[in-house]
Amino acid sequence: MADASGNLLKRPHPGDDESAQKRSRSNNGSPAPTSNGSKGMSQADIDRMVAEARAKAEAVRARLQAARGGIAPTPSPGAATSSGSPTPAASPALSRIEQMKARVAAATGRANAAVQQRVQPPAPSFLPPPAEETMPKGRGGLDVGLHPALLGDSLHGSRSSKNRQAMQPKFATTMANRRTESPAPAMGKPKQQLDLSGPTLEEARNNPYYDPSLGAKTALAKPRHSRQLVFNQKGKYIQQAAALRRQAQLEDMKKRIAERARQAGIDEDLDVEKAFSIPAPPSIEWWDEGLINGTDYSAIGDPQNLKIDTPDSVITIYIQHPVLLDPPQEKNNPAPKPMFLTPTEQAKIRRQRRMADLKEQQAKIRLGLEPAPPPKVKKSNLMRVLGEEAVKDPTAVEARVNREIAERATKHVEENESRKLTKEERHEKLVNQQDQDASKGIHVSVYKIDNLANGRHRFKISKNAEQHALTGVCVMNPRFNLVIVEGGQHSILAYKKLMLNRIDWTENVAPNNTTTDVAASSNSREPLASWLAPEDETTGESKDLSQNSCLLVWEGEAKTRAFRKWLGARVCESDAQAKDVLARSKMENFWTLAKSMKSGGGF
Repeated sequence: MADASGNLLKRPHPGDDESAQKRSRSNNGSPAPTSNGSKGMSQADIDRMVAEARAKAEAVRARLQAARGGIAPTPSPGAATSSGSPTPAASPALSRIEQMKARVAAATGRANAAVQQRVQPPAPSFLPPPAEETMPKGRGGLDVGLHPALLGDSLHGSRSSKNRQAMQPKFATTMANRRTESPAPAMGKPKQQLDLSGPTLEEARNNPYYDPSLGAKTALAKPRHSRQLVFNQKGKYIQQAAALRRQAQLEDMKKRIAERARQAGIDEDLDVEKAFSIPAPPSIEWWDEGLINGTDYSAIGDPQNLKIDTPDSVITIYIQHPVLLDPPQEKNNPAPKPMFLTPTEQAKIRRQRRMADLKEQQAKIRLGLEPAPPPKVKKSNLMRVLGEEAVKDPTAVEARVNREIAERATKHVEENESRKLTKEERHEKLVNQQDQDASKGIHVSVYKIDNLANGRHRFKISKNAEQHALTGVCVMNPRFNLVIVEGGQHSILAYKKLMLNRIDWTENVAPNNTTTDVAASSNSREPLASWLAPEDETTGESKDLSQNSCLLVWEGEAKTRAFRKWLGARVCESDAQAKDVLARSKMENFWTLAKSMKSGGGF
């Protein structure tokens, strides 16, 4: 039905006018129009539709209030009844406002339809599904539903999963474009499985990044080829044996030449740095010998040569606890110092101790356990103690007093001698002190002496080393002399003072029959040599030792002793013999070091 101005209140049904272009509406928008067109509608129909819209809006409002815990409001006077008939007491002013709203909506719909005819394609032939009655409506009289974004409070918790899927917006959004459910497989078609097989041989060869060593198990097996027989040539092993024999003969010849050169002393000045060269590392370390079945580390390439999980492996399920050792630094800690008392405190303690002893002696005398001591008579208390006896015979009393004084002095001396240690006890005490000193750490010192022609010097070197319980050797050579000693810190310090300070190395005394020279000649093991004589063979005068000196080559701490005892003086005519003597203790490097030192102490 048209109003006075000729404007349509509602759009005509798509079936009434097929030429008209209609715009498609969303399912979540306004409900689909009724089948009756706008033509021929009366004012009563319009009022009835407005009343139904109001009733639906009031019902939605009541449901919202009930969901929020409120009380449903009383229906307005203009609400429609359950039969849908309008109330007879409707206000004419209110109906006039509703008519104006209907005209505005119809004009807006007609303008949108005209624009859509020029822009949008023809409307689809199907009709949108009718809106559900449970969906809330708008408050106006246009029968327009609420936007989906405004339905969260009213329908929260009342929607099912099916309704929640149906109410999704139709416009393009990120969440709407997401695929919510995977499409069901077609009926009768099984689900395809992934191909997990490896690449074929052709694919592996064509792939430039394929590594056959990594994928050897997945690739196709290579065809097996039979090996052909290979015969050894005649005389092959005979030639190898001859080569080995020639090599052994060459090595033997080198050893003989080196031995003859060493005996002749040719290698005295050869390659001083040879003694300082670092030895080559071993083919296999000792801690890996029990884990590898071979003589070198090349056997690790074969897993069968590893003895880790084998029964004869050194690795077991048992836990090996090492032996507990005392910390090495504790033995070097100094002993706690005693607390020193002042003279007054010492006198007080002595007085208290003597008083306690006296009281104990007096108690024993009272009990009869000990006899009373005789009176201690001195010349100062002679008359007071003896009294009448001193008056009767003063000479006899004085002789008696002198005899008692001498007895007391003799007794005091005898008690002191009894407390003194014997020679064997003193020696044992010194040995214990030297052992305790050596147990704290072994110290080594090396000295270079230019000339030992004076026999007294040789005697002092050997005798002091024995007295201080030092081990080592004195190597004497025409070029220079080397002394190596090792022992405790206290003994090494005393020997160092002897060698560097106490001995006058420039002194040279002609041999005579003194006790020192006889002892030096008897204790010396070296044969008599011209360069060891204190006199010059040609002139017969004493040698000039004014330039003679003693230098400290090296000193430090060692783990253990290298010598079992003091070997004394050893005469070596050549450097080779001197190195042989020191090689037994692995100290031949000190000879090379001392040889490279200058007389002033530098290198």
